[in-house]
Amino acid sequence: MERKLFTALQGDTAEKLNDALSKQGFRRSQNVLYRPSCTECSACMSARIAVRNFTPSKSQKRILRRNAHLDRRATSPWATDEQFDLFRDYLGDRHAEGGMADMDVFEFAAMIEETPIRSRVVEYTNRETGDLTAVCLTDVLDDGLSMVYSFYEPDLQKQSLGTYMILDHIEIAREAGLPYVYLGYWVPGSPKMGYKAKFSGLEVYADGAWQTLDDPEDFNAEKHPLSTDPIAEQVANISLPDLSPRRP
Repeated sequence: MERKLFTALQGDTAEKLNDALSKQGFRRSQNVLYRPSCTECSACMSARIAVRNFTPSKSQKRILRRNAHLDRRATSPWATDEQFDLFRDYLGDRHAEGGMADMDVFEFAAMIEETPIRSRVVEYTNRETGDLTAVCLTDVLDDGLSMVYSFYEPDLQKQSLGTYMILDHIEIAREAGLPYVYLGYWVPGSPKMGYKAKFSGLEVYADGAWQTLDDPEDFNAEKHPLSTDPIAEQVANISLPDLSPRRP
């Protein structure tokens, strides 16, 4: 049975809490932070790219050239009809049976706009046609960028837009002097998540620490224990920032 640790993000301490827990494998969904905590599996591991250790492969360089006609625009987290239409096309092609398949325009707007922290919508537009091609909801942390959710034109499969957005976020982080790009969760042996292991400089959060992913086989799901630490012990090992109000 799937189980998660979670906490609410609210008030003046939201950004500080998000920064601290993101470093410990948590992810944000609107005003909630969560981390998988299943009783019999520990395969879901938060993944991030250490920007200074990243070098694009030959295939990734080709993807960058293939998408050189795209213009990037970062805006405040505000949902648009054009974004929603692209989102529906993406879900219909890639995740028609997923939990988000029935999301309506109001739920989509909530996903984009309900953020208690510093977030941006990064849009990628075809310079020649003006068409919106890809979108990423991105959080700005104190040590990096967190790619909360991304979607793109499903008919442009040969452009590898998902990989391209990660490559571009690495460049954004480099320009901003931020050391990491957080990618969400990686599961060893999962075909859908295998692309994350193709990025050099990848780190995963396992056994309470960030570890360099040199060989995915070192984190094979079959090697994970059948049980995780008791929930009380997991909570006790979480490091919280000082959330006391500042004195005037």
